[in-house]
Amino acid sequence: MISIGFLGLGIMGSAMAKNLLQAGFDVTVWNRTPEKCAAFVAIGAHHGASPKAVAAHCDITFAIVSDPAAALALCQGEEGVVAGIGEGRGYVDMSTVDDTTSKTIAQAITQAGGRFLEAPVSGTKKPAEDGTLIILAAGDKSLYDEASHAFGAMGKMSPYLGDIGQGANMKLVVNMMMGGMLNIFSEGMSLGQKAGLDGNQILAIIAAGAMANPMFKGKGAMLLNDDYTTSFPLKHMQKDMRLAIALGDQLQQPLPNAAAANETFKLAIKQGFADEDIAAVHKVIR
Repeated sequence: MISIGFLGLGIMGSAMAKNLLQAGFDVTVWNRTPEKCAAFVAIGAHHGASPKAVAAHCDITFAIVSDPAAALALCQGEEGVVAGIGEGRGYVDMSTVDDTTSKTIAQAITQAGGRFLEAPVSGTKKPAEDGTLIILAAGDKSLYDEASHAFGAMGKMSPYLGDIGQGANMKLVVNMMMGGMLNIFSEGMSLGQKAGLDGNQILAIIAAGAMANPMFKGKGAMLLNDDYTTSFPLKHMQKDMRLAIALGDQLQQPLPNAAAANETFKLAIKQGFADEDIAAVHKVIR
């Protein structure tokens, strides 16, 4: 079985790395905060000294970090992935970044002799824990084929989307829609409850009709209980909305609803809700 590196043990990465270990893969982990690695070493992982060391040791190295700047930093410098990737080894970046960042990383990896795949994920903490993420892969097809068993341990679906940039673009489209949906959902729930309607009845009616979807069901409970325990940090959704709007500018595609939703997320960050769940956007709407 191939040896796997995993860089980044945040909310998503920790669950994904654990699923790889439970599936029997030989996994080497690294995190910017080394203490986070101890729990994985305790269940059979190796601890890599640096991104360079992990990439040099493993057949395929996966990474998931918070934003484009972090994704680039992981690859650059004397201890970065590029310095260790070597001939033929694979690097799979599962972070949500823009297509320009993904192409920059791809170029650096391939120039160093490695193979690159972007594979951002659609899904939050619970799907990551359950191994039911949707993995949006694009790039080196041979690496995609080799990584397929690992994808199967982390997700329920991993379509191959073609050239580098298309995985990033698909993720931004999906998250842009999610952010817009969450805004109108929060507006509707707030309006209904202020009009004297019962929140649970609103959710039951939505669940029985054409608008039924897992997000409204899960986030609805958060809204009613005023409990915004983080599954997907709000600040990361705003970052994704911002990147999607920038893609719209690049392609001259009007995005008036996404732009308005983005402003609400920005306001939520300004009011101190950045590290709470994306459903906390409800706090500035209600």
